[in-house]
Amino acid sequence: MNQQDEFTRLYNEYGEGIKKLCLGYTGDAVLAQDLLQETFIAVWNNMQQFRADAKWSTWIYRIAVNTCLTHLRKKTATLVDIEATSLAMLPEDINTKEQEVQLLYKCISQLPETERVIITLVLEDKPYEEIASITGITEANLRVKIHRIKKQLTQIYNSHAGL
Repeated sequence: MNQQDEFTRLYNEYGEGIKKLCLGYTGDAVLAQDLLQETFIAVWNNMQQFRADAKWSTWIYRIAVNTCLTHLRKKTATLVDIEATSLAMLPEDINTKEQEVQLLYKCISQLPETERVIITLVLEDKPYEEIASITGITEANLRVKIHRIKKQLTQIYNSHAGL
């Protein structure tokens, strides 16, 4: 398989999950799309350096996490304004389910960096073994962190939803 075909396969297989990961970091769909593109530009530029000692998914998710973190470090102050503006501009006729999903991703974007990665990968139904590999923590520690993240996320969500 040539590089273009392999790249297309990888994008088709992992693109949607990476976009959700980026959305979890930013809370902004447009910005998430930009970070998805940046991620896959990095994938394309570095495919020749991929070592088969890891899975493609692990390698691509690490690139995505690094892309998101780099962006957030550069744009931390601006990001808050972008999130608030994007949520304020939601059309009135968006159904409740979509608003709840947007609120969930806004809440996820308020978690610390590591927790954002973990919960987004959990929402993507990634196996714990793979999440542990991507984040560099043990599976046992991962399970504890997931439990704590869910509690923290529930509190953030309830405070935003007025519950």
